[in-house]
Amino acid sequence: MTTWIEVAHLDDIPRQGARVIKTAAGDIAIFRTLEDEIFALRDKCPHKGGPLSQGIVHGKKVACPLHDWKINLDTGLAVAPDVGCAARYPVQVIDGAVSLSLTPETTLSE
Repeated sequence: MTTWIEVAHLDDIPRQGARVIKTAAGDIAIFRTLEDEIFALRDKCPHKGGPLSQGIVHGKKVACPLHDWKINLDTGLAVAPDVGCAARYPVQVIDGAVSLSLTPETTLSE
């Protein structure tokens, strides 16, 4: 059973931007695409630890502000030829309320 924590309202997150949620396990970035899709990743690039929340969102990817690594928002995986993965977290939007689960999802490369 997933435990959901309400963390924001959809309008609190700019389109093609992010907001940071501080947790005991580390910061989580909540991203919003131009199409209003919401994704959550650990706010740490797998390359050099850059803050993904400060990167540029384009489509379903975010570019790390330090070295321009592209990370898929839906999987957390770096775009080839780069290798690495940012932990991703389940999110849901109900009536504009954005909720987050603090239990990371796994990917095929983990």
